[in-house]
Amino acid sequence: MVGITELGYVRLGVADIAAWRSFASEILGLEVSEEDDAGRLYLRNDAWHHRIVLEKDASNDLLAAGLRVAGPEEFKALQVDLKRRECEFEIAEEQTAQKRRVLELMLLRDPSGNPLEIFHGPQVDAHKPFHPGRGMYGKFRTGDGGLGHMLLASDDLQATYDFYTALGMRGSIEYKFPAPEGGSLDVLFLHCNSRDHTLAFGVPSQTHIHHLMLEVDNLDDVYLTYGLVQKSQYPVVVAPGKHSNDQMLSFYCTTPAGFQIEIGWGGREATHQSEYYLGDMYGHEFISPQK
Repeated sequence: MVGITELGYVRLGVADIAAWRSFASEILGLEVSEEDDAGRLYLRNDAWHHRIVLEKDASNDLLAAGLRVAGPEEFKALQVDLKRRECEFEIAEEQTAQKRRVLELMLLRDPSGNPLEIFHGPQVDAHKPFHPGRGMYGKFRTGDGGLGHMLLASDDLQATYDFYTALGMRGSIEYKFPAPEGGSLDVLFLHCNSRDHTLAFGVPSQTHIHHLMLEVDNLDDVYLTYGLVQKSQYPVVVAPGKHSNDQMLSFYCTTPAGFQIEIGWGGREATHQSEYYLGDMYGHEFISPQK
């Protein structure tokens, strides 16, 4: 089976690129790598040319999640497997792949319509050290865990599970939150490398993307970012706390596009075994918008 190896990059359609430029560099600490003729902003948090692309788009939503496979053989094998399963996809033209700074690129959607780009061969600018947009105590944690994780919309958790496990990902329901009307809100988590999870599904969302998590390797950077957010116009949505599943200490805030960013530290590695929880270890209180 061909396996996805990481969430390599994300493309975000944002209405206000100027606001995002400031938010990404001055608050989150990302590096603005470059801006092309079309006004796209490329953001770095490690040695890759970019991990996030910001494109002018009124949707304020995910334009694509870039999922990596190991190389050209795996890329070819995946095409064969997708055809066998009668899953529609398109191989992007070389010019499009060059814009993404990858060697080859495949375009498709998951069962809920979330846009995906499967690729191999990202451009890694090892000759350009990462320079954060503002001072940091440590650095962002990527490596074989990829960019971070995302929580995406899902119309059908079983169809979502079937689709992504066919791409070599593993996982299960890890949270069963008690619902006020009875029953539970089930949240599905999937992993493909050492990171506890790369994709999650099951939380109601008005857009394809609910949140994007970026991990730092120093706890001080979580609280530094938290302080900068508190002084900004972007509200904290979930107070600092610690998750039960990945044991990450984090908080969530609203971005200029309306969806959320999670900044976390201390996540444990994937256990590759299923278990579920009824709530977080502590904290993570939801903060109501000020009236």
